[in-house]
Amino acid sequence: MKGYGMISVGNPGWLEKDRPEAGPLDAVLRPLALAPCSSDTHAMHGGSGDKKNTILGHEAIGEVVEVGSLVTKFKPGDVVVVPCCTPDWEQLGVQNPRSNAHDSHLMGSFKFLSQKDGTMAEFFHVNNADANLVLLPDGVSMEAALMTVDMMSTGFHGVELAEIEFGDTVVVIGIGPVGLMAVAGAKLKGAGRIIAVGTRPNCVKIAREYGATDIVSYKDGDIVEQIVKMTGGGADKVIIAGGNQDTFTGAIAMTRECGIISNVNFFDVSETLSFPAYLWGLGMSNKDIRGGFCPGGARRITRMLEMIKNGRIDPEKLITHRFEGFEAVEEAFLLMDEKPKDLIKPVVIINW
Repeated sequence: MKGYGMISVGNPGWLEKDRPEAGPLDAVLRPLALAPCSSDTHAMHGGSGDKKNTILGHEAIGEVVEVGSLVTKFKPGDVVVVPCCTPDWEQLGVQNPRSNAHDSHLMGSFKFLSQKDGTMAEFFHVNNADANLVLLPDGVSMEAALMTVDMMSTGFHGVELAEIEFGDTVVVIGIGPVGLMAVAGAKLKGAGRIIAVGTRPNCVKIAREYGATDIVSYKDGDIVEQIVKMTGGGADKVIIAGGNQDTFTGAIAMTRECGIISNVNFFDVSETLSFPAYLWGLGMSNKDIRGGFCPGGARRITRMLEMIKNGRIDPEKLITHRFEGFEAVEEAFLLMDEKPKDLIKPVVIINW
C-alpha cells in the first residue's frame, strides 16, 4: 500500500509498505478525511528521534474495511471517528484517574507516530477498536468531527488541567488550533476574562469569536509585563499551547499565587525548562505546574462530538485550507510544515 511520511529525518515523501492486518480486537480502516498536524512535521524534522520509513498522521475519519474476530460494535463500511490517542485498555496505566494517555509508559497510548505507522496511508490500523472508535453521528460533519480527535481534545485537556472556575482570569499562550480550542473550552468552563496571546490576524479573529476578551501581542512589549499590569498582579490560570522554554518561564511569572500553569505544548528535546526560584515564591507560592498529553478513547471523543451536535462549539472555524484526494496529502503536509500566516488547520477529504 501507499502512504505518506518520512523516508528519513528531514526527508518527507511517499512510501510503499505492507497493508496492516487486524488482530482479534482491532480494525483496519481507510481514511476518508485527514488533517496533518504540527506534531507530524515536528517528527519529520527529528523531534521524535531518528525515524525512517514511517508513515505519519494521527488525525483521521475512516471507513472500516476489516475487523478482528472479537470486535462487536463495528463492521466493514462503518464511518468512524478515530482518536489520536488509542489506549491499550488491558494496560494498568489506563486506570489512572488523571489520564489514560500513559497506558504502559509515557504517552504509550499515542500509538500513531510513536509506535506504528500513522493514518496518512491507503489503510491504517487501530487497536482495541470497540473501546477506541466512535461512529460518526448524524448531524456532525466529517470536518467538524476531525477537529475533535486532537485539536479539540488537546485544547480542552489544557482547560481540564487548569481547573478553570467561574470568573477566573485565564491566559492562553499560543492561539494556533490547540490554543483556540483552549480559549473556547475556557469560555465553556465559565472563565470571566480570557486573555489570548498571539499575533496572526485570522487567529486573533477566531480567538475573539471563541470567547477571548483581550488580545496580547509581543509586538506591544513584554508579554509578562503586559499581563501582570492588566490583571493587577497576574492571572488565575495560564494555559501554554505554544512556545519555547522562555514561554514556560513567562507563564510562571504571569500566574498569581495559588494559580495553575497548564501545559499542552510539546517542548523540544534540546530545551531545558528552568526558572528563578523567586517566580515560584521560593517554593511557597502554591502555584501548580502541570503538563499532560490528551486522553483518548471512545468515551472522550463521544463527549466532544456531543458538544458539536448540540451547538456548544463549532470547531470547523479552525479549518482554513481544504484539499481533495489522497494525493493531496503531500501538499497539505508541506503546507503545515511551511505554516504560512493565513494557516490555522488544513484538511484533506478523500473520495475513493
